Amino acid sequence: MIKPHRSHPLWIAYLLHRLSGLGLALFLPAHFYLLAMALNQPQTFDELLRFADNPLVKLAEFGLVFLLAVHVFGGLRLLALEFLPWSPRQKTMAASAVAAAFLVAGAFFLQAV
Repeated sequence: MIKPHRSHPLWIAYLLHRLSGLGLALFLPAHFYLLAMALNQPQTFDELLRFADNPLVKLAEFGLVFLLAVHVFGGLRLLALEFLPWSPRQKTMAASAVAAAFLVAGAFFLQAV
C-alpha cells in the first residue's frame, strides 16, 4: 500500500532529486577515468569516441543531461523552499522544474543527433 505522502507530487520531486544525484555520483568516476584515458591511452580513447557516435550512446547522453537538469532544477526548488515563503503553487513549480529539465535535455539531444 502506498503511503499518502508518497503520492504527493512534491515527494516525487524529492525522489527525482535524490535519484538524479545518485546517478550523477555514479557517472562521475567513469567520466574522470575516461578523461584520464585521453592522456594515458589516446588510441583506446579514440576508439571510445568512435563508439560514442552510436545512437544508443546519444540516447544515454540525453539521459545524463536530463539527470543533470533535474538535479539542478530540483536543487533550485529546494533553495526556494528554504528561503521563500510557503506557497500553494509549489506543485506547479515542481512540475515546471521537471519540464524545464526535459527541455534542456531535449535541446541537447536534438543538437547531438
